[in-house]
Amino acid sequence: MVGRQKVILSPRYYLDNFRYVLDFVKRLYGGLMNEVEWDFVRRFEALGLDAQCLYVRFSNRKGLFFRINKLHYNEITDLPAAVGELLTTGFIERLTPHHEVMGNDALGIFTKPELLDLLPLEPEEIRPLSKEKKEGVVRYALHELDFGEIVTSLTTHETVVKMNFEAEGMMIKYLFFGNRGGNMTEFVVRDLGMVNFERYDDTKMTARFRTRKEVEDKLLISLTNEEFYDLKEAETPAEDIYNWFLNWNETRPELTEIAIPGYQKLVCRVGGFLERHKLPDQALAVYELSDRVPARERRVRLLFRNGSVDEALALCDEIAVNPLNAEERYFANDFREKILSAGEKKRSRKATTRFLSDAESLNIPAAYRHHVEAGVMNHYLEEGYDAAFTENYPWRGLFGLVFWDIIYDANVSAIHHPLQRAPSDFYLPDFYLKREELLKKRLTELATKDDWRRHTGRMFNAKYGITNVLVDWSDELLTLVQRMVELLDLEQLRLILLEMARNVREHTRGFPDLLIWNEQGGYEFVEVKSPTDHLGPQQLHWLEFFQTIGVKGKVVRVVWEL
Repeated sequence: MVGRQKVILSPRYYLDNFRYVLDFVKRLYGGLMNEVEWDFVRRFEALGLDAQCLYVRFSNRKGLFFRINKLHYNEITDLPAAVGELLTTGFIERLTPHHEVMGNDALGIFTKPELLDLLPLEPEEIRPLSKEKKEGVVRYALHELDFGEIVTSLTTHETVVKMNFEAEGMMIKYLFFGNRGGNMTEFVVRDLGMVNFERYDDTKMTARFRTRKEVEDKLLISLTNEEFYDLKEAETPAEDIYNWFLNWNETRPELTEIAIPGYQKLVCRVGGFLERHKLPDQALAVYELSDRVPARERRVRLLFRNGSVDEALALCDEIAVNPLNAEERYFANDFREKILSAGEKKRSRKATTRFLSDAESLNIPAAYRHHVEAGVMNHYLEEGYDAAFTENYPWRGLFGLVFWDIIYDANVSAIHHPLQRAPSDFYLPDFYLKREELLKKRLTELATKDDWRRHTGRMFNAKYGITNVLVDWSDELLTLVQRMVELLDLEQLRLILLEMARNVREHTRGFPDLLIWNEQGGYEFVEVKSPTDHLGPQQLHWLEFFQTIGVKGKVVRVVWEL
């Protein structure tokens, strides 16, 4: 196999990428930027080349404080002059006593030995601190020493600076990526050939945000998520986190639609945290703010636990009428039965448990105890079947290959920057609603099995290696995909792909573990369960869906042969 050719990036690649982001954001979001952000852009563009390079270097690194004598960038021809220009223009500032509120960050750029050497400590203070970790030394310095004296001691030996305009720079990147997770290293990953992205015409990309309020609402949720994470990391008492969240929720603005999914996820995270910390009443109060999975299920369980049986039953009925996924659908019926049978000697059984108990059993050597699917596969191979591990892999691949150009169609207004791995509505109901006509048209165009084979083969060869969140590239993917095309009826394939499209987040998982087939065209999809394993709701969803449309699928319960 020929190795990947080594890619050499230009010395100022990071500046080229930042300038690209600036130009992109100005074009798509110029009307949403405020005057402070525009001022930052104009002032940055007025900097000299070296100063621009140094500032972007700072902005791509972790933290806000930097030690000038630790900087070494070969492409910056005159580093002292670049530092001076950034100081003069306000892009950086020297460490001063007014940075005390950021003392942890400022001292964090020094090692423990350096702090013990540079801080204004008496000899009797150094001895016990030498046994502490760096965090302990920093904590002692900030609590016991004068911060002004700390600054004087540190800056007598070297220049320490803080980067400015961090909020404006963050906003530029946020507008480009549309989330807080994106960062400039994604350009490097692409340019080095480590990830291949679908290529788009920049002029066809559309803005993710239509109004400034949409930007600020979505960013608010992201920043609140980060604050919640920081509070947990700091081991803040759960009761305090509950009060913090309720206070924030009472004072937050009315959210635009684009921020609602993130808000719902945050509610569920906080509710789950409170449950784990044994605060059921508080968790219930938080879950009541959301109708997203799994908030309704958790509310039912908590209501039942605290004796609010009628409320729990009413919510079960509400879920049953409009379940958001397979978990909710089976839960609503199973838990309703559990509530109604409470106090009776006969225990109710979940739908998944009933389905599993009715499944056939298979004796497998105990040597396969840690490789149960391999044991079942070997059983069928010995019986003369061909067999392959499948689970979600070939189904996701089939979906990605059949609908590739529809998924990544920039005309649907869901592609917003060139490093996007999936359309922004991929996991939302909008994905199917916006593309229903295109999806059905494609399935109609593939009128014969030869059409399916040609189309999937052509897309496999044309797109091989390009990032698609549903397609895990390997040489056997096309073989497996085309095997399924050979074994199933075309109408069955169409119905399965449309079911996947209706809820991409949920319905691209839960498929059976194995595919077995023989030369006569017989086949079955097999879900394998060890004696200690259980059947999940999404797995039951697909097994029942297969039954409905005539696809052969089953569950086998493994019994160990000693």
